Amino acid sequence: MKLPAAKRLLLPAILLAGLTLFFASGASEVISWAFLGKHYAAIKTFADDHIWLGYLAFFCSYVLAVAFSLPIASLLTLAGGAVLGWPAVILVVTAATTGAGLVFLAARNLFTDLLRQRAGAFFTKLENGFSQNAFFYLLALRLVPAAPFWAVNIVPALTRMPFRQFMGATCLGIIPGTMVYISVGRGFDHILAAGKTPDLGVLTSPEILLPLVGLGALSLLPILVRRWQAAHRPAAKGINDETD
Repeated sequence: MKLPAAKRLLLPAILLAGLTLFFASGASEVISWAFLGKHYAAIKTFADDHIWLGYLAFFCSYVLAVAFSLPIASLLTLAGGAVLGWPAVILVVTAATTGAGLVFLAARNLFTDLLRQRAGAFFTKLENGFSQNAFFYLLALRLVPAAPFWAVNIVPALTRMPFRQFMGATCLGIIPGTMVYISVGRGFDHILAAGKTPDLGVLTSPEILLPLVGLGALSLLPILVRRWQAAHRPAAKGINDETD
């Protein structure tokens, strides 16, 4: 049963309003490494004294950041590693997956019908092509942080990819990168405690990127095998027919 247009547009409207408010309020300029370094001691003390409340606050903040497509997810991940340590891995993965799911649903409600009407046959071909290997394509995109996270939340929503597959590929795909970021963030603890800004250049080093690229390539292996089998199946059938 299809929801009325007003209800279908409610979630996209809320997420768009949150993104607009983030920049209009000046929060985009306040939430920074300089701000975190200045208030790091107070944040760290609060998290240590109220650990479960700290977990909840971090989780909710991360869900909102991803759902509203705010450009602070990397900062939050590294800060979570510094402040909360390894438990932040579980918080980030679950919060990011939840926020991504909200964006997926919002984009599907907002854009799919419009694109289907305007693009016609082209959009149908896009849907069919992506949906055949959607899980592994998305898994590769999640493993290799080359495309913006918010964009990878929207593109699958424009196809017929099931919501359950989207959530599964997102959850699995972000685990390795999250663990790397949390590990790096843990090393930022003493730097932030001194009120300094950490060097983010380490995130683009080959030691960080190459393993993730390797995992992304490995996730595409089932697609390549499937295509190889499809390409050789007619040839094999022809040979068998000739021998008969």
